[in-house]
Amino acid sequence: MLVLDKDNFQENVLDASGFVLVDYWSDGCEPCKALMPDVEALAAEYEGKVVFAKLNTMKARRLAISQRVLGLPTIILYKDGEKVGEVTKDDASKDGIKNMIEAHI
Repeated sequence: MLVLDKDNFQENVLDASGFVLVDYWSDGCEPCKALMPDVEALAAEYEGKVVFAKLNTMKARRLAISQRVLGLPTIILYKDGEKVGEVTKDDASKDGIKNMIEAHI
């Protein structure tokens, strides 16, 4: 799973071709940490189809805000740098993420 920061986000997400899923999380977000094993399991399941990445919003707050991430957990699916799907809060579950991916690939 790719670890994003403000220096590599543009290259790995906005300038990337194909699908990139970004897990926006923070150290203080317990639901985010609880969801991480599910996200990592989905990364293995969709290997070769979707690039999975995570961004700690505590270290890149302006970047998260620029992507309109206003609450956590937030999972956003990008295709060719454009946001095509998003799940937040209660919908940010393994099934919710899988449904979003399946709707777009």
